[in-house]
Amino acid sequence: VKNMNVYDFDNTIYNGDCTIDFWKHCIKKYHKTLLAFPSAIIYGILFYLKLCKREQFKQKFYTFLKYVPNVQHETELFLGSHNKKIKEFYKKQKCSNDVIISASPEFLIAEVSKMLGVRYIASKVNTTTGALESKNCRGSEKVRRFKEQYPYENIENFYSDSLSDIFMAKESKRAYLIKGNTIIEWRV
Repeated sequence: VKNMNVYDFDNTIYNGDCTIDFWKHCIKKYHKTLLAFPSAIIYGILFYLKLCKREQFKQKFYTFLKYVPNVQHETELFLGSHNKKIKEFYKKQKCSNDVIISASPEFLIAEVSKMLGVRYIASKVNTTTGALESKNCRGSEKVRRFKEQYPYENIENFYSDSLSDIFMAKESKRAYLIKGNTIIEWRV
């Protein structure tokens, strides 16, 4: 059994929300991506009012990908210009056996993980249609996916900015909440 450190991504080791940042990057280059905006707003309101599930909202939001000719290429360009948003604390303590676990789309997390030289688990999103191809990797789903992928490994330290990650925090020896650049011990 190996010990490892596991990190949430958005607002944990990345300063911001990479999906929103990627969307903004695409809007600047491909104005047609705005065609997906009205339905994303409607589903965002429905989600806020608890009239649709998070997955339905995310899937509507991701339809902007239909208007991006080469998502892989745009992902590489985006991360090249946004890698400065990786927080300093992470750069200082990064290990090759770290795992990033995120609800963000796999195409973004896979590329950033390659850049950082670490492993990942994320939400599978079809880059052509925007359809979710897995459950949203959030809450208890993170634990299920982690145990499925790493059944013989223990989490030494877990880092997140979100209380929805309580399930992962409970699976780790130590957990930490990240608020900006402040790291607080999370007792669960």
